Amino acid sequence: MSNKIWLGGIYLKDEGGYEILLRSLIHYKKRLMVVDKSPEIKDSAAMFGEILRSAAKKTIPEIDEITQKIKQSLPELHQINDLSEKTPILEKALLSYESDIQKAQNSGHEYYLSLVGDLQKAEDDLKMIKVAKLKIKQFE
Repeated sequence: MSNKIWLGGIYLKDEGGYEILLRSLIHYKKRLMVVDKSPEIKDSAAMFGEILRSAAKKTIPEIDEITQKIKQSLPELHQINDLSEKTPILEKALLSYESDIQKAQNSGHEYYLSLVGDLQKAEDDLKMIKVAKLKIKQFE
């Protein structure tokens, strides 16, 4: 993989993809911080909720690290390419944001509306999320 160019890095830096990824990472962190308040968790067994809270506590520092790396790497493409190993968490962040936007739209549940914030802006992000999910997986 060292000979390959991560097209996702080019998308992040030159095509402005970093914006949607940063918003998705911020959303994902926010989601993990209140995972125990999720309607899905409230209806499940308490033990399952504890497992998710534990996993969330481990993931939040990684989200912070990736967010910092994106911000610090923007001037240098070779530095942003180091994030190619972090595509699984980037995908999770995008999927989480996308899913919560759709749940806010479809259910109008206060939990999702508060997570998403400005629903109109979030709805505009759906197109960018779709592109980002494709681009971050691409290598040449």
